[in-house]
Amino acid sequence: MSEKLLFTPIKIGGCEIRNRIVMAPMLMGFGRLDGKPTEKMMDYYEARAKGGTGLIITEITRVNDKTGAAAFAQLSVSSDEQIAPLSEMAQRIHNNGAKLFVQLHHPGRQNVGLLVGTVPLSIKAEALTKGLYGKLLYKLTPAVGPTLLKKNIVPSSVAPSKCDPAYFAGGRIRALRHEEIKELEQNFIDGAVRVQKAGCDGVELHASHGYLLQQFFSPVTNNRTDEYGGSFENRMRFITNIIKGIREKCGDFPLIVRLTADECYSYIGQPEKGYNLEEGVKIAKYLETLGIDAIDVSSGGYDTFNYWLEPVSFETGWRKHMAKAVKDAVNIPVIAANLIRSPEQAEAQLEEGTQDMVSLGRPHIADPDWADKARDGKTIRRCICCLNCIESMQTNAYVGGHGECAVNPFVGNEGKELVKDGDGRKVVVIGAGAAGLTAAYILALRGFSVTVLEKNDRPGGQLILAKTPPLKEKIGWFIEDITALCQENGVEILCNTEATPETVKAYEPYAVFCAVGSRPLKPFFEGRYRFEDIYTFEDVLTEKVKLENKKVAVIGSGMTGLETADFLGEKGCRVTVIEMAPVTAPGTWMQHTDDILPRLEKQGAEIRTGEKLCELYPDRIVTENVKSGMQTETDVDAVVLALGSYSNTGVVDRFRRAGFANVIPVGDAVKVGRIQNATSSGYHAAVALP
Repeated sequence: MSEKLLFTPIKIGGCEIRNRIVMAPMLMGFGRLDGKPTEKMMDYYEARAKGGTGLIITEITRVNDKTGAAAFAQLSVSSDEQIAPLSEMAQRIHNNGAKLFVQLHHPGRQNVGLLVGTVPLSIKAEALTKGLYGKLLYKLTPAVGPTLLKKNIVPSSVAPSKCDPAYFAGGRIRALRHEEIKELEQNFIDGAVRVQKAGCDGVELHASHGYLLQQFFSPVTNNRTDEYGGSFENRMRFITNIIKGIREKCGDFPLIVRLTADECYSYIGQPEKGYNLEEGVKIAKYLETLGIDAIDVSSGGYDTFNYWLEPVSFETGWRKHMAKAVKDAVNIPVIAANLIRSPEQAEAQLEEGTQDMVSLGRPHIADPDWADKARDGKTIRRCICCLNCIESMQTNAYVGGHGECAVNPFVGNEGKELVKDGDGRKVVVIGAGAAGLTAAYILALRGFSVTVLEKNDRPGGQLILAKTPPLKEKIGWFIEDITALCQENGVEILCNTEATPETVKAYEPYAVFCAVGSRPLKPFFEGRYRFEDIYTFEDVLTEKVKLENKKVAVIGSGMTGLETADFLGEKGCRVTVIEMAPVTAPGTWMQHTDDILPRLEKQGAEIRTGEKLCELYPDRIVTENVKSGMQTETDVDAVVLALGSYSNTGVVDRFRRAGFANVIPVGDAVKVGRIQNATSSGYHAAVALP
């Protein structure tokens, strides 16, 4: 592509940045208990600098240890001890031509109660025990932490006023005392001073996504009656004092504010709550009068989670009108994310005047070389908005792990160089799904000669099913991208080719990777029916069986079941979803259910939890309430099972019996999982091949 603006330099204050590409701040869990960057964190950021990014803004960085820690493994500038290691990270980024801003943050009411008051103790204990404390903490937290949170046996989080807890965060909330507010103002100022001393290029104040600075702006969380509440001027006082203090101590050190321009309550049917875009533009204009150097426009908060961290169904660029409204009102650079997923979209939004810089968060996780590849026209691993990054970060935080990426298994492994010792040895990969193609790509990078045999007429495997339900098209991007990456690196992909021991032997392979996937579970049930007349989600999504304008029972309310129900609803079917567990989609990341359930409700779908399927007949099903034992008959035209899948291990066994030396199962052939499990399995197996 011919970029006119994307690769032109721009200044934020006195800091010149080589292009208009910004890596947005995202917590991934690479830090330490004491807030210092780990080697893994530095490798992670350095890889994005090497990949051509102009400006890197760090993850949320705490300025207060007592009430302001958002994670155990989080970056911090609450102490002078953190200056030197932060300086090392800044130097590594500078060595690769990028600039580094540090995002200063306090979670306020969106904190996790487990972290309130415990971080100072944890830092001391970790130092005294020389690391043993951290190991014990991560051993106990997965078992103890959720129980304490569920029973609310944790300290209160703080906010401008006593208010309801944030959705997803939960817990109790207390109002900040006046002296605490003054202390926090100084914490932010001191944090900026440390960032400057560390040789970083600027700071960003996080007044977005429902965190503390934004909480002072919002009537949802600020009903104070002192000088920090009430009028617009008073609600701006907290951030005003911080900005003025930073200017006084740091001079013209570049300063950005990340601003929620619209709290998005209207998008979830609560227009009477929070502030809207008109108020957000007013805040932006006011912030400009304080002398800040740029505004980073975002939206939403934890109460409206999907409107700042979008799931797969959202259209790219859907919120660019917010950035445009701010840009039209101010005369300083405007940075914005706007769910940008391609260089063409990025360039278009710059040219049309939506914004001055493009902020890419998850796209930088998916591909650290996004900038260089955009410039050179190479294949980019696009973010598919699956939300695995935030879900895995939240889950792994309890055990001392970090966030992962479904399409980029290199995340967290940036410091490990691939051993390129393939020497042209032949490897055959059976199956062109996520695991098989990932393994093939890594093996090719290592110098192996790789052939992929796929029995179907196109690559993709289970991802072809995954992208079929409504609004799931982005999943197909990964099929396109990993296929292109394989082909660019010399992988031969043969479709419509059945892999048998005889055909594979002809290649004389050094190793055989079996990425043969899984099959849907289809158990027997009591009743009078033909087994072949009970369908699976695979039958429906491949349209092997076409159901339109029928009464359909979908058994299982996991995401596969809900997405199958959505697919059927779009075909005019009246769907009843039966779930044995007491809740819908047990264990599913809440953003996915928040996204799909309103659509199912509009279609008239009925979801019945706490019921199990007992009997099947050609025209009805019989279910039983798990608690009461009461049975219910429901008239249906068809039954679709979405009860999970099982590993297709027979192929693996067949090749082992045929005498192949290195038969290596990967992906669902080892354990049925999601995209991230498949790509991780393919990556680790390919890296480990001697």
